[in-house]
Amino acid sequence: MKRVLIILMLMVVTMTVSAQHRPQFDPAKFDADLEQFITTEAALTPQEAAQFFPLYREMLRKQRMLYMEMRRHRHIDFNDNKTCREAIEKQDKIELQIKEIQQQFHNKFFVVLPASKVYKVIRAEENFHRNAFRRAARPQQQQFRPQGRP
Repeated sequence: MKRVLIILMLMVVTMTVSAQHRPQFDPAKFDADLEQFITTEAALTPQEAAQFFPLYREMLRKQRMLYMEMRRHRHIDFNDNKTCREAIEKQDKIELQIKEIQQQFHNKFFVVLPASKVYKVIRAEENFHRNAFRRAARPQQQQFRPQGRP
């Protein structure tokens, strides 16, 4: 009985210690890091950033709403072909809506930024998310680094 208690206590202590070392996801920090990365990579001036980021945040907010709707369609009965087909069709429609939103906002971005900077913003966002996935796989890496720089 004592052995079982000791083993359980050791397991609890080990789990507690390991849980404390995992960094928690902070959405506000993630968004701030994303904006800083985009600003640096696309070489946005403070005036350009002030005009661009409200539009960008609005685009992300609309896209996130659609992504949340897509998540609702993932919990289906895989043995029911009709339900699966409907879920696929709904997800296809939502993905098209996401692309339409993206296209609409890209056109709005062209009003406040030159096309070359819009392209750099798109590439920077892709690179940021790629780095975020790498960072999640290797938690010890704390900083987002622009590509091509040490």
